[in-house]
Amino acid sequence: MNEPVKQEEPPVNTDGDRVAGDVLPPSLAKLTHIIDTFTVWTGKGVAWMVLPMIASLVYEVVARYFFNAPTIWAGDISTILYGAFFMLGSAYTLQRQQHIRTDFLYAGWSTRTKGIVDSVLYITCYFPGLGIFMWISWGYAWKSTLLQERIISSPWMPMIWPLKLCIPLAIALLLIQGVSELIKSLYTAKTGITLFEEAEGVET
Repeated sequence: MNEPVKQEEPPVNTDGDRVAGDVLPPSLAKLTHIIDTFTVWTGKGVAWMVLPMIASLVYEVVARYFFNAPTIWAGDISTILYGAFFMLGSAYTLQRQQHIRTDFLYAGWSTRTKGIVDSVLYITCYFPGLGIFMWISWGYAWKSTLLQERIISSPWMPMIWPLKLCIPLAIALLLIQGVSELIKSLYTAKTGITLFEEAEGVET
């Protein structure tokens, strides 16, 4: 009696990700690869913002507690940089599958069910919701840029319009990465094979 043929898992690269080019049509594989690569590089670029943020906080602590000379700018700098870091890094977090899910439900579903649910939510909630946010935030950020808006509640009065420009930029990055994630989810919904696997702590 012939044994049932076991479906082979697609190859996995050194970062724990499925190799999309071995399972997707060439055009879609190329598109997801370009998007994922772009998102990874933007995420790594944004990560460098941590250094000036840490430097400003360390400078403030040393100046305040060792020389009794607190600054009026360190708190504002760290807040602005953290806000930009948080927003601009969200697309990279999505690419690494590290956004929060309702795990007590999601973890118990089959791979195919996860793909179906993800696909439906990307189409019905993710893209429409981000589209609305983009429309609202662009006008908000553009007005702030034209006015060269500053934080009037701070004695230093730093410019806040660059941070507000990060809002539509972060949404644009999320929309771009969302295309790749939707393609992967649709493939998973159709085949029951995931193109990524959880790799906690693994860096691309």
